[in-house]
Amino acid sequence: MQGYEDVTMYTLSGERERELLEKQIECNFVWTNKEGHGMGVIMNYIARDGAIWLTATRQRPRIKALQRDPRATVVISSMGTDMGPGKQLTYKGRVRLHEDQATKDWFYPAMAAIISPYPAPTVEAAIAYLDTPLRVIIELVPEQVIRFDGDKIAQASHEGSVPGAGA
Repeated sequence: MQGYEDVTMYTLSGERERELLEKQIECNFVWTNKEGHGMGVIMNYIARDGAIWLTATRQRPRIKALQRDPRATVVISSMGTDMGPGKQLTYKGRVRLHEDQATKDWFYPAMAAIISPYPAPTVEAAIAYLDTPLRVIIELVPEQVIRFDGDKIAQASHEGSVPGAGA
């Protein structure tokens, strides 16, 4: 392999993965519709206990799709963080849908802290807006992870250590 044909050597370290999960608050959540097409939306998330947690209301098409087929993917980019562009995580797995009070008790305050003051003016207001009868909490349990660190590929490019460089 030469040039940028194989980028698997430019992996985000575990430490940088944790940093990205802490600093970023949005991801692209992807599921499959009944026609087999991938669909995605940008959503806020919480990384906790080795899973990615999100929320939507029961009438959203993604919830019906996940009930039919629980396979989903989350893509998290470093764009917009102080880590700079070029770092990304992709988590492929299956979701579990939660509606129990114990999950709501920790999830709503944690998500409210992320989404206030935008779009909700306060954490309390955000919790009130989240805590509705149709709300479902989505837990994506990763089965496979793709980690990429664009800083490593940039460093190799500038040093001339990309495979096949100068050949």
